[in-house]
Amino acid sequence: MRRVCLTLPTDRACAATLRAVAEEAAYGARHFGVEVHLLVLDSSGPAALAAHREAVAALPPEPGVVVHHFDEDEQRDFLRRAVARSGVATPDRVLDLMLPSGVSYGACTNRAFLIAEALGCASVHRRDSDSRYQYLDGKPVFPIHHELTALGRRAADVAGAVSRSRLDPALADRKVAMVGGSFVGEMSVDVAEIRALDPLVYDDLVGLTVPAGYPEVWRRNLVDEAFRGAGTAAFTGDLSTLTTVSPTRVDMCNVAFARGVYGRVPLPPATDTIGSDYFLLHLVHGARLPGVLHNRHIVNFHTPERRSDAGFLAYQLRLTKFLLAVPYLRAVYAGAAAAGDGLLDGDGLLRASAVAVLVRDGTGIDPVENGERFDVVERSYRKLGGRYAAAADVLAARRERLLDEARRDMADFALLLDAWAPLVRVGEEDPPSTKGSTA
Repeated sequence: MRRVCLTLPTDRACAATLRAVAEEAAYGARHFGVEVHLLVLDSSGPAALAAHREAVAALPPEPGVVVHHFDEDEQRDFLRRAVARSGVATPDRVLDLMLPSGVSYGACTNRAFLIAEALGCASVHRRDSDSRYQYLDGKPVFPIHHELTALGRRAADVAGAVSRSRLDPALADRKVAMVGGSFVGEMSVDVAEIRALDPLVYDDLVGLTVPAGYPEVWRRNLVDEAFRGAGTAAFTGDLSTLTTVSPTRVDMCNVAFARGVYGRVPLPPATDTIGSDYFLLHLVHGARLPGVLHNRHIVNFHTPERRSDAGFLAYQLRLTKFLLAVPYLRAVYAGAAAAGDGLLDGDGLLRASAVAVLVRDGTGIDPVENGERFDVVERSYRKLGGRYAAAADVLAARRERLLDEARRDMADFALLLDAWAPLVRVGEEDPPSTKGSTA
C-alpha cells in the first residue's frame, strides 16, 4: 500500500488544529486507499505538549491512519542515530542543523522529510499550527484531495484530472513533483500593522523583497500582493491547474512534495528566519518540474503570542533576518532558473550537488548590499516609533552578527546539502518507533 506523510510541525498549543489535521488524514486514507502517517513534530513547552499528547490519545482509530507524535527528545534520538550512522564529516554540526536550539522553519520540515523517508512514504504533505480549513456545505475542504490525485504521476496522466493545463507539452512525461495552494485570511507575514502605521515605510520594507531593476509598475504590483495569499474570497468550488507552479502562489501551510524532491534536497536550516522554508518551491519551479496549483486555500490566522512584547521582538528579528537572506536566496533562485534541466539527473530527479554549487556561489554577494538593506530596516523601524523603535535599538546592537549570520546560514545549507543523501539512506534503515494508533 502506498504510504504518505501528513505532517504538522508545531511549537505552540494547537490541539484543535491537530484534531482537524487528523480528520484530513482520515479523508485521505478513506478516499484514496493510502496509508497516511500523521506526523506531529512537537517542540512545544510542557503544558502544550501534555495537551497535545492528550489530544492524540483521544483521536478515534481510523482505518489506514498511523499517528506519530514525537517531542524534541524523541526527534533528537532518531536524528542522533541517523547522523552517527551516516558517516558525515561533521556529525555534531549536522545534528545541530537538523535540530537547532532556535526556531527554524526549514529544520522542522527537514525532520519531517527525513522521518517520512524512514517510514517509506512517497510524499510529504505539510500543514501549520496557525491555520485551519475552509468549509463548503458544512464540510471541511481538504487540500490532500488534489495532492493525492496528482503527486508522483506522469503529468500527461494527470491532465484529465485537473480543471485545466498550462504545462509545456515538452514536460508531459515528467512526474508531478509538487501540489500546492495558498491561504486566505490574515497576511502570511505579519506586516499589516506597519502598512496601517505608515504606507511609505511599508513600501520601503516590503520593497526589499523585490529584485532591483524591476519596472516601477511591476514593483508596485509585487509590493501590493506580497504576503496576501489568495485574499479573502471563500471557497465555492474546485479549480486546479497543471503547470510549473509559481512560488508566489503557494504557501507552506498548504503544500505537498513527492519524495523525488525532498529525498534529494532539504530546506535551508537557518534559524529565526521567516520564509527560509520556501526554498523548494523556487527550486521545483526553476527545474521545470510539473506541479498542480489548486484553490483549496487554508485559512491563516495570527496567534496571540505574536502580539506580546517578547513575541513582537522575536518576530521582528525573524523578519529582519529574512530580508537579509533575500539577496543570497535570490542569487540561488536565479541560478536555478538559468540551469533549468541542468538541475536534474538522467532520471529527471534533482541533483543535490548542482544545488550545492548554486548555494555556495550565492554566498559571494557583495556584503555592502546587505549593509544597506539593514540600514533601510533600522531607519524604517525608527520612523514607526513605539515598539518598532525599541526593536530598532535591539537590531542595531546586533547588526554585525545578523549580517554575518545571513551569510553563514547559506554556508550551513551547503553543508547540509552534502550530508543529505547519506542521512536519507541510513534513515531508511532505522525508522523511528511508532507512537499512537493504527487501524
